[in-house]
Amino acid sequence: MRNFVFIGSPGSGKGTHADLMSERLGILHISTGDLYRDEMALGTPLGLAAKKLLDQGLLGTDEMTEQLLRRRLEKPDANHGFILDGFPRTLPQTEILSRILQERGQKLTAAIFLKVPDVSVIERLSGRLICTHCQKTYHLKYNPPKQAGICDECGGKLHRRADDNPETIKQRLKVFHAQTGPILDYYRGERLLVEVDADAELPVVSRNLEQAVRAFLGL
Repeated sequence: MRNFVFIGSPGSGKGTHADLMSERLGILHISTGDLYRDEMALGTPLGLAAKKLLDQGLLGTDEMTEQLLRRRLEKPDANHGFILDGFPRTLPQTEILSRILQERGQKLTAAIFLKVPDVSVIERLSGRLICTHCQKTYHLKYNPPKQAGICDECGGKLHRRADDNPETIKQRLKVFHAQTGPILDYYRGERLLVEVDADAELPVVSRNLEQAVRAFLGL
């Protein structure tokens, strides 16, 4: 059984690469963001509490995230290993994950850090456009729509998310670096950190990631 965590700044592509690696290895991809969205869509007590926090610009608490993660790992499809995307975000959360794995008689295989310079992140996110109807994502430079402002798939209008403007992105990156530095140091000290250059096109990054993981595992 192999268990991984993916760490990366906003716009690093960690969700996309976690999906690809999940398919390659045949293990579960768990996005804590998706877990929260599912709870909110179902209108559960936890989901309603999380929505209240999100509406205030806050994140779900460590206790909420731990509850969701434990519940998800109890399902049979998690028995072969997982790739965790969006958790841990802070040093205390690394301790939560360690405790959960220890209770399950498991260990973390590796923490994969997708490295992207801030200037590239700002370019990626500030150019991102999202369809208001089907949520398909475009990019002004790398993946523009055929018709400006219109979704190729459904004809819906495209918009830029409020938190994708450059100044907001810079603030998000500032928070990311402050929170993530101790996490990287922790996993580096545990000899679990795998650093991958993710400042390239998707196929190149995917190849870099596969080579780095294979080398780490001695394959």
